[in-house]
Amino acid sequence: MVGLQGRVTGRIAPGLVGEVMVRVRGGAEAFMAYAADPGEEIAVGTIVVVMDYHAPRTVYVSAF
Repeated sequence: MVGLQGRVTGRIAPGLVGEVMVRVRGGAEAFMAYAADPGEEIAVGTIVVVMDYHAPRTVYVSAF
């Protein structure tokens, strides 16, 4: 998971859990997402990189 790219489908902001779609296992799957930098806000549609992954469905991302 770490290093994969995804697209934000639910706004990520301090105090909010966002959502990203990441291409994995031959398809695209939704994951709950937090900003790798806790103060960062990431808008819907932004391409992001997965910086950390916590099973089963949580990722920490940074804007690409």
